[in-house]
Amino acid sequence: MRRFVTILAGILLPLSIYAQALQPRTKITLKEAEKLVPRLMRQPVPSLESLSTQVLDTIETQTPGVCILLLADNTWRFWRDPSEAVKNEVFREAWNNEYASAYNVPFSSLPDRINIWVCDQNNQYKCPNKTRVYSPFGTRHHRRHQGVDLPLQKGTPVYAAFSGKVRLSKYYRGYGNLVIIRHENGLETYYAHLSERKVSAGDWVDAGQVIGLGGSTGRSSGAHLHFETRYRGYAFDPQWLIDFESGTLRHRLFVLKKSHLSEYSRYVPETDEEEVAIYLADTREKAVADSLAAVKKAAEEKAAREAAAARYHTIRSGDTLSGIARRNGTSISAICKLNPGLTPKSTLRLGRKIRVK
Repeated sequence: MRRFVTILAGILLPLSIYAQALQPRTKITLKEAEKLVPRLMRQPVPSLESLSTQVLDTIETQTPGVCILLLADNTWRFWRDPSEAVKNEVFREAWNNEYASAYNVPFSSLPDRINIWVCDQNNQYKCPNKTRVYSPFGTRHHRRHQGVDLPLQKGTPVYAAFSGKVRLSKYYRGYGNLVIIRHENGLETYYAHLSERKVSAGDWVDAGQVIGLGGSTGRSSGAHLHFETRYRGYAFDPQWLIDFESGTLRHRLFVLKKSHLSEYSRYVPETDEEEVAIYLADTREKAVADSLAAVKKAAEEKAAREAAAARYHTIRSGDTLSGIARRNGTSISAICKLNPGLTPKSTLRLGRKIRVK
């Protein structure tokens, strides 16, 4: 009997385990979930430093149009054939080589959450211009400033942030020399006020390719790069994507929420009157900023000169304020002004250091 129970248990136990495995579960472990959907890579991506490394060999992959480049510095990277990339529908929808604003997408039609792969093994990244942000995204002079202004000297190379197809390359009103690149993920990047454009509409560009030179064309109060990021025509803060001071890309996967956008962010100045108003306001703002900076610099220089010329005296036995003033060619009142809390009637403590000049 005991032997029969043992045999029966040996049969029923595997059956019960199998039945449990068939039961639907509402929760799974993180490890199990990652087998279904790999955990997303969110680490920052450094800017490409050089594209000049010689290609030694090319290896085809199983993905059409994607191959592996073996480089002379003993590294490798994926490369996608532009002739395959341009087949993407994104390069046909609302395509316009004449106007900066190409999309006509109602704000209500945008999804609440937009997942955008910004950079992966096939798509590289290069900071357009590594520097501090001179003027941030937001409202300026009661108008929306749709991008960031990055200071640079005239003639400085400006790089394509990501690979894509040039939708517009022309002199465009207040933008001056403007290049707009559309990328496979649906983003568009704007590069404005260029002194020279190096690409034409319809060109395919790789991340890190020089698309123009910095300048001050259009309505500009000085040499700088005006850089915009837009999704289906709606602008958002480029600093959500890029840390311009370090040059790094903040996310490989960027989650753009509709609640962070504004239906007014489709704004592109289309008349000379609008451009003149913005230009004059920018000029006044820059003049005020320059004046404040000049006053601050003068004050700092004066303080530095005074600090360099300062003279001190350490109180010794028998010292009096009148004697100290006489020996240093100054007055008691002048010494008191240089030493807060010191008065003509103050007791002079031995060893105290006071400023006399």
